Amino acid sequence: MKIQFFGAARQVTGSCYYVETEGGRFIVDCGLFQERPFLERNWAPFPIPPENLDFVLLTHVHLDHSGLLPKLIREGFRGEILATPASVDLLPIVLLDSAKVQGEDAAYKKKRHQKEDRTSRYPEIPLYTEAEAARVSAYLKPVSYGKGIVRGRNISIRFHDAGHILGSAMIEINVRENRRSLKVLFSGDIGQRRKPLIRDPEIFDQADSLIMESTYGDRNHEDPADIATLLVEFISQTASRGGRLIVPVFAVERAQEFLFYLSRLVREKRIPALPVFLDSPMATDVMEVFLRHPESLDEETTALFRKGESPFHFPGLRIVRTQEESKALNSLRRPAIILAGSGMCTGGRIKHHLRHHISRPESTILFVGYQAAGTLGRQILDGAAEVRIFGEMHAVRAKIASIQMFSGHADRDDLLDWLANFRQPYPSIFLTHGENDAAAFLAGAIKKNIGASVQIPEYRDLWEVKV
Repeated sequence: MKIQFFGAARQVTGSCYYVETEGGRFIVDCGLFQERPFLERNWAPFPIPPENLDFVLLTHVHLDHSGLLPKLIREGFRGEILATPASVDLLPIVLLDSAKVQGEDAAYKKKRHQKEDRTSRYPEIPLYTEAEAARVSAYLKPVSYGKGIVRGRNISIRFHDAGHILGSAMIEINVRENRRSLKVLFSGDIGQRRKPLIRDPEIFDQADSLIMESTYGDRNHEDPADIATLLVEFISQTASRGGRLIVPVFAVERAQEFLFYLSRLVREKRIPALPVFLDSPMATDVMEVFLRHPESLDEETTALFRKGESPFHFPGLRIVRTQEESKALNSLRRPAIILAGSGMCTGGRIKHHLRHHISRPESTILFVGYQAAGTLGRQILDGAAEVRIFGEMHAVRAKIASIQMFSGHADRDDLLDWLANFRQPYPSIFLTHGENDAAAFLAGAIKKNIGASVQIPEYRDLWEVKV
């Protein structure tokens, strides 16, 4: 059995693993590269001819795991894309929105470059069209959590709840070669325990090899009890200055979780009565998918729905659908909270809001998710004095804040606790989906606390897993 790392290797985005066995060839994930040094990889031909792949396994629908699927099909893939039922419902929404944003951004860039009489390093066309994104639906096949399925020859597959976002999965693959069995586990993105909305990640006690995320492998999140207190502080202070609280959100999970906490604070009257604008059509559509999948929700969220208290609706919340409505928000002259995508500020409506507010000392930019190296969000969070938005430099004068506990990723201690459930002999561990420092720190902690073998693959590294 061979595993080759075509993404998320010593970086966070672009998740893609090629697996070749005697019984078949497939990839786990097909993600978009979002860190600026690696954007060219999105445009390059796939390292493995797509027509040679038998199927695709999808851990979840975030774009760094799913965002290149339309391109994979355009270049010749014709097999099944296996994912959980919730992911099958979410993926068309996510990919269609991605294509739409790419088209809008490309048109805006082309117009700006023509005005400035200059050329761009990257093409002024979308990576794929809305029609190409829509084609993906025909290849999707839902697989329920815990249900074993067989694909190819001697390849058994099972999806387990990863607790990261709605529909997220860890994927267990059992392969039989040379009359022996081999169990490989792809962790996907491991969620935090005790989070609202969805269930906790499942645990395991045995595997031969483990491909595991390391996004927060070198740090811990804040105490969950502090989230409400921090939100009250940031909202109240921003309102007292007469500013806007601008929140870049991932439309799947982070937007819904942020609304979960806001709804509670509004009902408890712990924050000023402010208009809250959800400026993300995709996040609005995603909320409807949540309602169709009660099997994935945790007890706290289920209890709220039973009482008739939707965490996604509360006084003051306004849904922004059209571009015209979004642009109108920039003329606001009163304090407000604006949630918009994308979560790493790589495109979409959030960039327009940042352009209008990042130089205003009365406003606050609040980050509630991971910011990959090289992204606009990371530059702002790291303290840049000025940033480039739509080709123009803007001084950073707004207050910059973050609440990492909102992240859907387990932190260092949670990752080590999750690993501690494995019994000897421990699996061979390959750390991915993390920057160099985070992966290296976690590797050292694993060796010290657990004693398992740990590798940190490079991009395109090929490993042979022997049975």
